[in-house]
Amino acid sequence: MKTPILTPLAQSLPSTVPFVGPEAMTRARNRPFAARMGANENLFGPSARAVAAMRQAADEVWMYGDPECFGLKAAIAAHHGVTPAHVVVGEGIDGLLGLLVRLMVGAGDRVVTSAGAYPTFNFHVTGFGGEIIRVPYKGDHEDPDALLAAARANGAKLIYLANPDNPMGSHHPSATITAMINALPDGCLLALDEAYVELAPAGTEAVVAADDPRVIRFRTFSKAHGMAGLRLGYALAAPELALAFDKVRNHFGVGRIAQAGGIAALGDGAHLQAVRLWAVAGRARLGQIAVANGLRPLPSATNFVTIDCGKDGTYARAVMQALIARDIFVRMPAVAPLDRCIRVSLGDEAAFAAFAQALPLALADVARA
Repeated sequence: MKTPILTPLAQSLPSTVPFVGPEAMTRARNRPFAARMGANENLFGPSARAVAAMRQAADEVWMYGDPECFGLKAAIAAHHGVTPAHVVVGEGIDGLLGLLVRLMVGAGDRVVTSAGAYPTFNFHVTGFGGEIIRVPYKGDHEDPDALLAAARANGAKLIYLANPDNPMGSHHPSATITAMINALPDGCLLALDEAYVELAPAGTEAVVAADDPRVIRFRTFSKAHGMAGLRLGYALAAPELALAFDKVRNHFGVGRIAQAGGIAALGDGAHLQAVRLWAVAGRARLGQIAVANGLRPLPSATNFVTIDCGKDGTYARAVMQALIARDIFVRMPAVAPLDRCIRVSLGDEAAFAAFAQALPLALADVARA
């Protein structure tokens, strides 16, 4: 039997997983972590109403989910004051980014992103033969002016921007995003990733007209809603662009349980408010632990705190590895100068206590090395 013949593009790509998950690390270490604080998961957990809805839907899981996601799209539309025609539902923001790139990016098409920003967007662009133009951060923030300048200079079809940002946890106010949209070059779409915006300060969420064709906004149930394992997200876009996703999406990709959970989560505003309060308190707690150990926590608008270790990437990587060796799972930015930091997700009380105990020991381990 002959080996399947891949396309030249597929042959040129590495077979890789963009993220090394804590499960893979646990298998390699042959022991569990004491604190899982590296994947930006929501340890506060999902809404009890969402869990109940998903349990009920589990009894009906012998049926396919609605391929039109009618009820979920209606709930999302009502939540945002738009129509269902403005809504696209998919397998998390990651899946939706892949569909957007498939719709818009062909071989040689250029897109612009920030060096060190969320890598899954780049993964999709490379997979469809696009060319990635990267611009540096400005301090600890993505730089809208540099992104726009690069798009103009390179005739880019897409700009990717996360607000709030991962991995630094920083954010821009709504007015900055509005100015960026108004300055987009003709033919360039802003892919605005708002995965963390429910956890950000008031005035962060971009104010975008529902029918504005210049921007598509991405949201997720993974962060504030605490359902990362469900793989459920959505996009808000002008109806013409939203409808185009039907050309390429996996029409049964969002299952019955996920649809039920999403509808119930959107209806539980009290739980979302409790998560916001938890995030504010958790960011303060992580900041106190960092300062107590001579490190600098960066201001965060997310469910994690990025901590400046005060030296370079080699040092921060050693701190991260020392924490992992002490059973605390954390991550770090991949690109200098962002890689002077480690990134620590918010936890529950046990996780905070474990991190507070391990951090000074890890720093001492690195000092002795």
